[in-house]
Amino acid sequence: MALFLDSRLLLRKVKDLRCFTPRRNRMKEKWAATRAKQPPTTLALQHFDATYSVQLGELWPSVRSAMLSERKYGALFNNFTQDDVVAELEAQGCRDFVTDTEAEAQPQNAAAEEASTGNSGHQQVSSPPFSSNMRCLVFPRGDLTRFKPARPDRKGLLGYYLMDAASVLPCVALDVQEGHNVLDLCAAPGGKTLALLQSNAIGFLCVNDSSVSRTMRLKRVLHSYVPKQFLSDEKLRVTSFDGTKWGEIERDTFDRVLVDVPCTTDRHSLIENDNNIFSKNRSGERRQLPQLQLELLMAGVQASCPGGVIVYSTCTLSRSQNQSVVEQAVHLAKEKHGIRLQVVDLQPLAHMFRKTFHFASDLQLGEMVIPHLAANFGPIYTCKLRRIT
Repeated sequence: MALFLDSRLLLRKVKDLRCFTPRRNRMKEKWAATRAKQPPTTLALQHFDATYSVQLGELWPSVRSAMLSERKYGALFNNFTQDDVVAELEAQGCRDFVTDTEAEAQPQNAAAEEASTGNSGHQQVSSPPFSSNMRCLVFPRGDLTRFKPARPDRKGLLGYYLMDAASVLPCVALDVQEGHNVLDLCAAPGGKTLALLQSNAIGFLCVNDSSVSRTMRLKRVLHSYVPKQFLSDEKLRVTSFDGTKWGEIERDTFDRVLVDVPCTTDRHSLIENDNNIFSKNRSGERRQLPQLQLELLMAGVQASCPGGVIVYSTCTLSRSQNQSVVEQAVHLAKEKHGIRLQVVDLQPLAHMFRKTFHFASDLQLGEMVIPHLAANFGPIYTCKLRRIT
C-alpha cells in the first residue's frame, strides 16, 4: 500500500512538472512562424557589400550611399513632338547634356587617332567624334528636382521620356549614321529604342525582346512617342525571338547592333522587392546571367556585318557581367567563328560628358558611369566593339 501511494505521488509530481515545461514541437512551430525572413533587397545589399567592396575598394562606401539615395533622371526629348518642350525645361534650369560639351572633349592630334593597346592586351582604337540628334535634359549636379510627367501634343505624342540619363550613352556610342540598318537586341522597355529613333538617320530598325509581355509594353511606348508613318514595316520591325539565336536568324546583316543585356539591375535590386533577381527562387537565374549575357553578345556580333559596330551595355557594377563578358566574347568570336573584333576606346566619350556623369577610373575595357551623390546616375557600363572581319 505504501508503495502504491509513493507511485501516485511520483506520478503527480511528473504531471506538475510537465505544466512548467514547454512543449518542444509547439515552441518550434512558434519560432518558425515568427522568424524574420530577409527580403531580396537585403540579400542584394549583402551580396554587393561582399563583392563591390573588393572590386571598388575605398570607392564603394560613397557609391553605396548614392545607390541607396534618390536617383536622378533625364528627359529624353522627343524630336517628333510639335511642342517647344526644350525651352520649357531650360526655363526650369535644365540643360541638354548631349550638346553641352566642351571643345577639348575630342582628340586634337593624330596620335590620339592611332590605335593603342590597353592594359587588358586587347587592341583598342580611338573613337571618332560622335554625331547625334539626341537631346536629353538634366538638372544641374546636386539638384534633385523631379521632372513633371510629359504632356501629349496636338497629335497625342508625348514630349519627353524619363530615364536614367546615362542610359543614353550607349546609344550615342553606337554612332548611327544615315541609312544604317540597326538591331536593338534586348529592347524593352524602350528607352534606348526611342533614343536611337531620335537620330532620324536609321534606314531600318529591328527591335527585339524575348519576353512577349515586355515587347507589348515596348509597342505601347513607341505608339506614345513616334508617329504612325515611322512605325511601318519598311522602317521598323518589332519581334519577340530568343536573342541568343539571332546569329542564326540574320547573320552579317546590321551596320549597328545594341546589346543592352539583362543583368542584376543593381539599383532596382536594392530598392524594389518585386521582380527582384535576388529573390531566393531566382538564385539559379542570377548565377546564369554571365553566360546568358555572353550568348547575347555573341549573337549580336554574328548579326553585325564586317565593318559594323556592336555596343554592349548593362546597368550593373559587376565586373563578371561587364569586362569579363566582353573579354570572353572577343576571344570566342575569333576562335569559334573567325571574327576579329577591336575594342573602341571610349575615353573621348567619358571626357565629353564628364560635367554630367561620374566615370569609373582605370577600366581596362569600356567606360562605366558610377553613382555619385552629386551626380546620381548609373550604374551604366558601355563597351564598343568594331567588327573587322
